[in-house]
Amino acid sequence: MDITINNLFDLNETIAKDIFTDATYPWEVLSKIGDFIIELGKSLPEDEYELRGENIWVHKTANVFPSAYIAGPVIICKDAEVRHCAFIRGKAIVGEGAVVGNSTELKNVILFNKVQVPHYNYVGDSILGFKAHMGAGSITSNVKSDKKLIVIKNGDEKIETGIKKIGAFLGDNVEVGCGSVLNPGTIVGRESNIYPLSSVRGVVASNSIYKNKNEIVSKN
Repeated sequence: MDITINNLFDLNETIAKDIFTDATYPWEVLSKIGDFIIELGKSLPEDEYELRGENIWVHKTANVFPSAYIAGPVIICKDAEVRHCAFIRGKAIVGEGAVVGNSTELKNVILFNKVQVPHYNYVGDSILGFKAHMGAGSITSNVKSDKKLIVIKNGDEKIETGIKKIGAFLGDNVEVGCGSVLNPGTIVGRESNIYPLSSVRGVVASNSIYKNKNEIVSKN
């Protein structure tokens, strides 16, 4: 499958569009997220965004619950919702209309517009495309148990990333079922569905239904 940025994401659906300019694959931008947020934040219109702490920009229409914890650098966009006891550890962009839910933790991520991580999710070192949705309790695992550098496995192709921490890259409109684990370096193509309680590794093609590692079927 083509796992390039342009094949996974509609870049018009994120305030972070420019971070992808010189990149081919999504993991290439992970190390740039923090600095990108700081520079972009300085240029955000003051009549739309409030500076709520060091490098924390929150759109005036966003609904951030008082119990949420947010460490910068962070941008929370128009009409986003950050719910009770959400934990944003920094280096996070929460797109327009996105939902970060109860006890959800974010770290070094880009959530495109309309992304939902609404219930007990961990999302780290990851990028979630437009309208991607993670069911309750589903998480990204971003470090291998042997602590080795992550290799992206795309069919017979193995791509050395040279990076220790990579979570998952979900294309636009991906649905991840409740209780699933997306293992380090997982890539799910646009419009695909992951069954609940799945352990996903490697690349799942666009327009697929992932039932288990031996049963991945194309949508009709």
